[in-house]
Amino acid sequence: MMYQNVDKEVVEIPDVLPMLPVRDIVVFSYMFLPLFVGRESSIKAVEAAMEKDRLILLCTQKDPANDKPGPEDIYSVGTVAMVMKKLKLPDNRIKILVQGIAKARIKSYEQESPTFMVAIDRIEEPVPAEISVEVEALMRNVKEQCEKILSLKGLMSPEIMEVLENVNDPGRLADLVASNLRLNIEESQKVLEILDPVGRLTKVNEHLSKELELSTVQAKIQTQAKEEMSKTQREYFLREQLRAIKGELGDLDEKAQEVNEVSDKIKKAKMPTEAEKEARKQLTRLEQMHPDSAEASIVRTYLDWMVDLPWSKSTRDCLDIAKARKVLDEDHYDLEKVKERILEYLSVRKLKKKMKGPILCFAGPPGVGKTSLGKSIARALGRKFVRISLGGIRDEAEIRGHRRTYIGALPGRIIQGLKQAGTNNPIFMMDEIDKVGADFRGDPSAALLEVLDPEQNYAFSDHYLNINFDLSNVMFITTANMVEPIMSALKDRMEIIELSGYTDEEKLKIARQFIIPRQLEENGISDEYIKFSDEAILAVVHQYTAEAGLRNLEREIGTVCRKVARAVAEGSTSEQKITKSNINKYLGVPKRLPEEDREINEVGIATGLAWTQVGGELLYIEVILMKGKGHLVLTGSLGDVMKESAQAALSYIRARADQLGISLAFFEKHDIHIHVPAGAIPKDGPSAGITMATALVSAITRVPTSKDIAMTGEITLRGRVLPVGGLKEKALAALRHNITRVIIPERNRKDLDDMPETIRNKMEFVFVNTVDDVLDVALVKKVFKKASAARARKQAAPKRAVRPAARQARTRKRAD
Repeated sequence: MMYQNVDKEVVEIPDVLPMLPVRDIVVFSYMFLPLFVGRESSIKAVEAAMEKDRLILLCTQKDPANDKPGPEDIYSVGTVAMVMKKLKLPDNRIKILVQGIAKARIKSYEQESPTFMVAIDRIEEPVPAEISVEVEALMRNVKEQCEKILSLKGLMSPEIMEVLENVNDPGRLADLVASNLRLNIEESQKVLEILDPVGRLTKVNEHLSKELELSTVQAKIQTQAKEEMSKTQREYFLREQLRAIKGELGDLDEKAQEVNEVSDKIKKAKMPTEAEKEARKQLTRLEQMHPDSAEASIVRTYLDWMVDLPWSKSTRDCLDIAKARKVLDEDHYDLEKVKERILEYLSVRKLKKKMKGPILCFAGPPGVGKTSLGKSIARALGRKFVRISLGGIRDEAEIRGHRRTYIGALPGRIIQGLKQAGTNNPIFMMDEIDKVGADFRGDPSAALLEVLDPEQNYAFSDHYLNINFDLSNVMFITTANMVEPIMSALKDRMEIIELSGYTDEEKLKIARQFIIPRQLEENGISDEYIKFSDEAILAVVHQYTAEAGLRNLEREIGTVCRKVARAVAEGSTSEQKITKSNINKYLGVPKRLPEEDREINEVGIATGLAWTQVGGELLYIEVILMKGKGHLVLTGSLGDVMKESAQAALSYIRARADQLGISLAFFEKHDIHIHVPAGAIPKDGPSAGITMATALVSAITRVPTSKDIAMTGEITLRGRVLPVGGLKEKALAALRHNITRVIIPERNRKDLDDMPETIRNKMEFVFVNTVDDVLDVALVKKVFKKASAARARKQAAPKRAVRPAARQARTRKRAD
């Protein structure tokens, strides 16, 4: 668009002119521009102008898509222009060249068809008599900004700068700049309608500032893109030149060399047919790709995983049973169940060459040696050992891997572990399987179903490899603190081996045989500087640790060794004897005080036994009676199951009130309060049922309970005693408190076979079937009264014989 300095006073503008609606542009004064006219009404407006004085009013229509605009669709302020040239085109359109002369406002529409004829008012702009300093500064700022924008866009030329320098009128400068800015129609029209030249120039200056900022950012982006493109092109040309030079020198092409190396690795990997076919297919793809493409790096990574996996590499099992037994005994004390299971596997493996690996789950409290046992098994079998932790895993892809469509995809942790081991038959330990989570990304436990199923894992499919991998040679060992949180389907696939806590004697022997020598070595001292007595070790066990395992015991022994090491480093050469009396000198005051032993037989208190994750504990049940209305109060942070046991015990006693010599009115006039001390510790479980019943009977009948007896067992409303778990830990708790007589359910008799002989020899176990049996043993005297004569006769009456047919029918009904 060009401008020419025309004296507008020379041109006489009539009061009525033809009007041409224009689209997508606002025409300013002194503006040269070509227009293509195609609408019939617009062509007639041009012809009407050409027949008279060539003058026409150019107004912008509000909606460019409207082909038939009315007066309300056209802005009222426009520019009077002169048609300089007219050219008719082959498609019946005409092309005209116009020059803006002056602004005008439409007063009224004299004619709307066949073309617009409008009456106008010419807009006279005020001409400043003198340009002030502020206006001069504004004009210079506008010119400088125009120069910067043109420079950023690469449009700077001497002609344009000369035009800008020769414009000294603020209004004309504003029109010149506004006509070349990329403003939308509304903004351009607003600038056109500002009559004050200085105000119009100020508005244009604002738009220039915004355009300068946009142009600066755009130029920066273009420069960065150009530099990046230039760098990539330069590297590409340099690589091509290097490849050409190597070709001229006779050197082997890098790409061909890489393909040959991968091909040799595929051959050496001895993959299954399906896996080798897929690897060859991906190698062919890699050969056809440009080596610097993004897809090539993805294929190259995939091939690296394929050739590095131990498809056919395995270690030879050590089938010497005696040697394996020796290794297991060297690393762990006791744990006979686990050792027997491993030796059984070795024996079968010795007789049968091809067999599936077992899926074992070691369940037990922390610190009992589950993870270290896995390492010991690997050493006994002569296999590699791999360990992963499943605690907190919530994404299924951690097990199965990510699909290769994702950026940064990798195989799952199973395949990663096998690559790390380098063999296809390692001991694969999965720690904390009971702490696997699940969320919207999937359930890792469900993914483990395939891994830990011997009938399925021979064809384990990882999402990244998309090829089956045989896991049947792997011996999987999982660990858990508790079996209950594990998914039932997953639990069904594993052989669960319970690892209970250690007895005091076992902890003493383990400390002597394993912990103390290890801590002496780690702290840089020998046994000539320190000596532990058995009483000191047992004092550490009882007063400074509260666990079923050995971690805290080893930590405390390590603390003692460090203090002795410091004394040796400071010059002491004497032997430090660690005894029960001076252990607090090294470890401070005891961290744990055991429950106080009962000194006398008391009324309303019974000694129970509880299982915890850190071993067994004594549980005192206290009952007190007070006058009231028969309410039962339970305190001591009891769980729902324990509350139900208390209610069941009270219901049983009320049902047997006459045999116990208790009046039924007693329960209506007294409130009963049952409390279990250590109220801040939550307690739950059914095994305190008989203890609560005993304490209740003792409180109601005022008969003391024996202080030398502890008990455990679940109670029913009919007075039966049901079996419970954790018998070994409970027996150990009783033994620690010098209680050698324990009441247990008859159906727990079988569990004594799994109890260490040392415990069985020190304790007397009383087996009971009913609560009556418990009361006969636990209370210091009999509480049951003789039945009434009528009831005695009824009980003594002979039962009527049941006919065989009736007996068979009853039997059949029970079977149904």
